[in-house]
Formats: sequence, C-alpha cells, structure tokens
Amino acid sequence: MKLQKTAASAAVILALAATAACGGKEGSAGDEQGGKTDEKALPTYKVAKDVKVDSSVLKAAQKRGKIVIGAKADQPYLGFQDQSTKKYSGFDIEIAKMIAADLGFSEKQIKFETVDSGAREQAVRKGDVDLMIGTYTINPERKKQVDFAGPYYHAGAALLVRKDEKKITGPETVKGKKVCSIVGSTPLQEIKKPKYGGKVTELAKYSDCVKQLVDGQVDAVTTDDAILKGYAADNPKKLKVVGKPFTDEPYGVGMKKGDNALQKAVADALVAHQENGDYKKAYDATLGKSGSKFQEPPALEEK
Repeated sequence: MKLQKTAASAAVILALAATAACGGKEGSAGDEQGGKTDEKALPTYKVAKDVKVDSSVLKAAQKRGKIVIGAKADQPYLGFQDQSTKKYSGFDIEIAKMIAADLGFSEKQIKFETVDSGAREQAVRKGDVDLMIGTYTINPERKKQVDFAGPYYHAGAALLVRKDEKKITGPETVKGKKVCSIVGSTPLQEIKKPKYGGKVTELAKYSDCVKQLVDGQVDAVTTDDAILKGYAADNPKKLKVVGKPFTDEPYGVGMKKGDNALQKAVADALVAHQENGDYKKAYDATLGKSGSKFQEPPALEEK
C-alpha cells in the first residue's frame, strides 16, 4: 500500500517566555502566551459524513463518539495548552483538526491528551491515544513500534542559547558546556555523541530546559529548530537560536502498528488539506506568526 506523495511542509515554531516558574506542568512555563495564534485567520474544516474505514482504532473512536489525539502542551505555535482555559493551539493542533474532520470528527469531538516525548510509543501501543501528533519525528527505531503517516514537516536539531552567549555557535562548540535536551527526543541522542563533548542534562519537558537556560543552570538547549525558534520568538531579549540544523527531523502522525487502512486515511487527509489550501492557512496563522517563512511540504513516504 502506498501513502500518497505530495508536498507537505510547515515551519514550526514554539515559544514560552520561561521567566516564571514551571511548576512541573507541561505547558506552564514562561508567560503563558504560547505564541499568539491568529484565530480569525484559521481555516474551518468540513466534517466528513458516514466515514467507513476498515480500522479497529477508528471504529472504536466512532463508537465512543470522540477521537483521542496525543499532543504536546509546551510548544507555542506548535502544540501549546493555555493553563487558564485548557485550550490547545498551534500548527500540530490544526493538523489534528483537519485529519479528524476527514475522519468524521468535529473539533468538539477531539479529546487532546498531553503526552511527553518519552511516552509516545507506549501511549500509541496501549491505545491511550488513537493518533499522536506532536513534533513526532519519523525514524527507523520508532517504526518498529508504531506506524506513521507523513512527513508533513521537516525540522532539524539546533541550539538555543542566552542572548549574550558568544562562544556557542553550533554543536561543534559545546565541548565542556552544559546542554539540556528532552528525554525521548532524537536531538538528545545526537548531542550525547562523544564527538560533541557536551555535558548533557536530560529533562522531561521543553519548558524545564528553557527555564534552566534562562536561570543560568545550563549553557544551551538542543531540540528541533522549529521548537527553539518559538522560544526565541517569545523571549527575544534573552534567547536566540544559533547554528544550522545538524539533524533531520521529519514530523509524522503516529498510530497503531499494522492499521494500514487508518494510515492511508490519515495520509489522504494530509494530501487533501495541503491541496485545498488549509495547510498553508493553518501554518500562516500559527507557525508563521513566529516569523518563520512558509516552506513547501515534503513528499509523503511510501509504504
């Protein structure tokens, strides 16, 4: 079975000022703004009727009347949860809404569940979520545990440092420096390689790493450039992104392994919303607000 090829991209950016206490809750760092989505510019997604897909996961969701989607909650412009309203916003959230609509679920029928990076495969395998959409890099190791539709965006690991930092300009300059990254992330595995020589701190949440950076406990944070640009955009007086991306991070939609029918349906939805303009509109209203320019989407993988 082939996943349709097409263009699919998006710049992805997140932001959290990280000047207030994190409180240990994902999505609670910084100034709580989470990147200002242009709500009026967001597209609306027509909900499909009488969807028939030979998928056990989808049939169970249809029976319960809700689709459960795993998301990130501390990535402004991508996946961010406002702690006062509990509402999720960002580019990944819009990707989730457009896919859900094509599967027959309105926005009110989506239940978002915050899933930390290190728990994503388990959440999908156990059925805690029907789909996982949260800066989820497609790679061979994860493919052993879950299936993906995508990629719908390409990111790459970079470095976030304090504004006055002069010595750290890329991964080759972190020798002896304290670098924070996220448990379960591919950039963490990269920066731990001996060739870089950094002293790595592993935490569970982006917001915790950024707070340690602002507080001077670490010298840099590494993860996807899309995520780091968001933090820098939200706190430009204190933070900046340096260096060129040094890994390839293709984002995909994760789902139960072996559910080929659902995989194809999700891929078809990505294609349809790229072609009808929803994808770019959603990007412009979310990631585009961070200042990142729109890029043409990558071709979806074949299976």
